[in-house]
Amino acid sequence: MNTELYKIDEHNIDAAAKEILRKAGDIIKEGGLVAFPTETVYGLGGDALNPESSKKIYAAKGRPSDNPLIVHVATMEDVEAIVDEVPEAAYKLAEAYWPGPITMIMNKNEKVPHETTGGLDTVAIRMPNNEIALELIRQSGGYIAAPSANTSGRPSPTLARYCVEDLSGKIEMIIDGGQVGIGLESTIVDLTSEEPMILRPGYITQDMLKEVLGEVTIDRTIIDAASTEKPKAPGMKYRHYAPKGSLTIVQGSQEEVVDYINAKAKEAMAEGKRVGIIGTDATSTLYSADVIKSVGNREDEATIAHELFKVLREFDDENIDIMFSESFDESGIGQAIMNRLLKAAGHNVIIL
Repeated sequence: MNTELYKIDEHNIDAAAKEILRKAGDIIKEGGLVAFPTETVYGLGGDALNPESSKKIYAAKGRPSDNPLIVHVATMEDVEAIVDEVPEAAYKLAEAYWPGPITMIMNKNEKVPHETTGGLDTVAIRMPNNEIALELIRQSGGYIAAPSANTSGRPSPTLARYCVEDLSGKIEMIIDGGQVGIGLESTIVDLTSEEPMILRPGYITQDMLKEVLGEVTIDRTIIDAASTEKPKAPGMKYRHYAPKGSLTIVQGSQEEVVDYINAKAKEAMAEGKRVGIIGTDATSTLYSADVIKSVGNREDEATIAHELFKVLREFDDENIDIMFSESFDESGIGQAIMNRLLKAAGHNVIIL
């Protein structure tokens, strides 16, 4: 299959860009797949109401078919048309944070096929805060099922070139909208139980949700490396975001972490391994390895979220065998950062 690649400036969707998006919308209407930018990561889109399209998404990604897809919409009216009932909590969250990086789980109706929901009777829905994505949704009929546009298990793409790397020849089109703004996938909150529960942390934090809804719980299995509880949603049990090399997270005081990582890096390099280290603006000069990268400033963890997946991909580009990363506070957006790092490392954590 020949994969077409087009560039669009989100801030200048002119007539030529609209024609590209109309063509992309037609591809989705006809059962094909298009990778496109959102404010979080790039998504791999197909017709959410067409079971064959969802099957194609799973095949292109190599994704387990019991891992639900998120349905992307452009209006609340489109939400109302595919669920049994929109909970009051959903209206409140939509007013506060849509368009934006939050996904809500509700009870679906018969319009949404089980192929899209991973066999579940619930559906995950979000409205992305990206004009390219919103126009594509409108052009494609209103409902795009879209997981991240990468091979399943790899770091999610924040640049179109990683969509090309993983999906070229497998899908009909890739839309290059530049580097995404946030860099981590949306927060997922389950609204089907009596008390809302976070199933995946993201840019919209637990405290932000509490401001709108009151009490909001979190599934501890998504942030606790030692948890033996069964995850609430099927897709939560799979390893994600993994670079090609091995990744170890090291937790402790700054001095302990730097000394430990430098010692282990020296050992690995002596064995002929290429070593990469993930530090921050404050610590990256303290390390010695083949490749050292800062993911940003601890005082502004949004910078870390923005850079994390890109850094993991860059380590792959540079053929790194072994990686070490500092850990981060598990509060606010740090909770989302640690969730992604733990999954990328296969919960391989050293506590000093």
